[in-house]
Amino acid sequence: MDLLTTLRSTGAVRAFTDAPVDDEALVRVLDTARFAPNGGNRQAWHVVVCRDADVRAELGRLYAEPWRDYYAQTLAGMTPWSPNNALEEERRVIDDAIAAGGLDEFVESQVATMFAAPVVLPIFGDLDRLVATDRDLDRYTMAAGASVYPFAWNLLLAARAEGLGGVITTMHARVEDDVRGLLAAPTNMALACVVLLGHPVHQPTRLRRRPLSEFVTVDRFDGPALDG
Repeated sequence: MDLLTTLRSTGAVRAFTDAPVDDEALVRVLDTARFAPNGGNRQAWHVVVCRDADVRAELGRLYAEPWRDYYAQTLAGMTPWSPNNALEEERRVIDDAIAAGGLDEFVESQVATMFAAPVVLPIFGDLDRLVATDRDLDRYTMAAGASVYPFAWNLLLAARAEGLGGVITTMHARVEDDVRGLLAAPTNMALACVVLLGHPVHQPTRLRRRPLSEFVTVDRFDGPALDG
């Protein structure tokens, strides 16, 4: 498969067969992913390969509550945990959904499916080595992620070449201290994401995205749209 086809057809995979991922394939995937661009070539990431069934199960358990809260906000028409959300309204929406019931069974089913992945990869960013150019701004910051998330995306692209699939999830950021304790990660390591990896039950290939005209403008934010 050529590069452009791979880029346009690599989707999120959340359901996996019970086939294992062999060590040789996993090493090839990670070995390719490490060539991702990153600030100062510091490669300020650390990956924990979670193969132990009990560890994966605990990561699934920790995932469940944030996943439930995500769905509660989504069902209410909110963007979950948007930096611009009114926190009181966000909490009310979650509490109302919990009180109404009905979410737990759905969430548990989703988590069980996702964390049947044979390989779970928490990816940490080293706060001592990440370049955070927006650190001192008086708004939510995100620039340091540019030195970690290309690595995670490279990982999924390399996995595709091995006939594997996966998904990048950030839900565990809501329970970072628990994850850090489970994996004995030091406090200077920030949890960037968790990648689930395995043989996909179905590999999505027809991805839907907004057209360029909806998010690309020329010269100014309010300039004319760049049509594809």
